[in-house]
Amino acid sequence: MAHGHTHHHDHQHGGNLKMLAYAILLTFAFAGCELIGGLYANSLALLGDAGHMGSDALALLIALGAAYIAQRPSTSKHSYGLGRAEVIAATISSLMMLGISIFIAVEAILRLHKATAAVDPMPVIVISILGVIINLLVAYLLSRNHQSLNIRAALLHVIGDILGSFAALFSGAIIYFTGWQAADPILSLFISVLICYSSIRLLREALGILMEGVPPHLTLKTIKQSLCDIDHILLVHDLHVWTLSSGRTALSAHVQISEHGEWKTILYTIQNILREQFNIGHITIQPEEGNDHHCDHCEITDER
Repeated sequence: MAHGHTHHHDHQHGGNLKMLAYAILLTFAFAGCELIGGLYANSLALLGDAGHMGSDALALLIALGAAYIAQRPSTSKHSYGLGRAEVIAATISSLMMLGISIFIAVEAILRLHKATAAVDPMPVIVISILGVIINLLVAYLLSRNHQSLNIRAALLHVIGDILGSFAALFSGAIIYFTGWQAADPILSLFISVLICYSSIRLLREALGILMEGVPPHLTLKTIKQSLCDIDHILLVHDLHVWTLSSGRTALSAHVQISEHGEWKTILYTIQNILREQFNIGHITIQPEEGNDHHCDHCEITDER
């Protein structure tokens, strides 16, 4: 068995953790302001945005814990390290967001059906403008480093927050200028659809990794074809490709070769192609003696 490793992802985690910590403090503090403001102004859009930002701060907190766990080295119990903690964290935080979006939607529909106390637009406008500014700051902090699924998830949350703050701002402005109170629940419905969309996307990606799926940007067929194109390789079978943790892809395969003496060169070529073309760094290849039938077996059959 031959192995190849690349470990360029570990050194960037330290910076990530600091960024995340700042982002969490800012987001939590502001979610608190929105909650108080929303209750005071009786605005569901603000309360929805507070829930959104609260869930985001929590998601960032999970991401921080996960990033800390993920950077710990592998042990005899966890030979791949604990990178999957990030993926589990992304799953939990997307489920939480889904719950919040459903709650806001239900609340908004109830409000549209029964008359409630009027929304006071001025605090809504002021707090939402602040919200946009703070979220842009958090997005800037995070966007400086968004390789990992986790940081990308956090960034998705924050972009949703910016839209949420804009929606709350519009609802405040509409009520202030026209007195049309329904703007508040209608725009909070928009906020909930927003949260719902981003959480389902994130959930799909995280579950794909947990289910050992082939990463969405790769196909077994193309990988198999490029391996079959290498000199002296007759047949590639038992090919598996999966994600270890965000940014780390693993591959294992059996290759039948015609010239055993050429194995060193063949392996070197395989590792190069996989690294350069497909960014796969964790490679396990099992060589096998082949007979002389040629690579017509290299057709892949289980492509869906």
